[in-house]
Amino acid sequence: MPAKMPRPFIAANWKMNGLRRDGIDRARALVALAAAHNVDCDVLVCPPAPLLGELRGAFDGSSILVGGQDCHMAQSGAHTGDVSAIMLADIGCTHVIVGHSERRADHRENDEIVREKAEAAQAAGLQAIVCVGESETERDAGNAIAVVTAQLKGSLPEAANSDTTIIAYEPCWAIGTGRTPSLTDIGEMHAAIHKFWATQFSDAKNALRVLYGGSVKADNAKDILATTGVNGALVGGASLNADDFWAICRAAD
Repeated sequence: MPAKMPRPFIAANWKMNGLRRDGIDRARALVALAAAHNVDCDVLVCPPAPLLGELRGAFDGSSILVGGQDCHMAQSGAHTGDVSAIMLADIGCTHVIVGHSERRADHRENDEIVREKAEAAQAAGLQAIVCVGESETERDAGNAIAVVTAQLKGSLPEAANSDTTIIAYEPCWAIGTGRTPSLTDIGEMHAAIHKFWATQFSDAKNALRVLYGGSVKADNAKDILATTGVNGALVGGASLNADDFWAICRAAD
């Protein structure tokens, strides 16, 4: 574990939700909340790709960062419907989520694909939020840490460091279900991830941020964020309400 904990990081993953008007209204509400209630954490919003350009402008002048929900491994080419990391960087994104469990399940993305996407993000100057997490069956079998460690080995670029990489632990069975692991389970997994990082990567800053994701809400955020080894949160459904999301950000203070 790092001697000095890195600054907390709270990310909103809007997923495939919201039309243009919804996004603008939510962005304006967040900017107003950020101005009225300063928070001691970094805040990132990842809207659907069609909204990125306009919402990047809506957040100008605020402390709120903007990122993508996914990227392709290549810089350009015949990849209909895909978005490259350099395209995200070109419109002002700072981060991109890769390897989310919904991408792994719905699009059959394996660790190799996730690693290549993280490498593309790194090459474009983006910080990759690399997602890992076990299924309910794997946890019930006592294999959660082994599964997540294997995902880390396969999904992280060899040149990863805390300037280019954030890890998000999201137990698949907790995403959108309203269920969360116990604080003890969350702490054990985050400790295992930090230990893996420390033994596998030469990172002079030793400032890796490991986020928790999976049914994070305003009423459980404070306890989760106070758990040793948890350096922030990747928030799904609760991020679609500006007041709820900002309450989670304030819980990081």
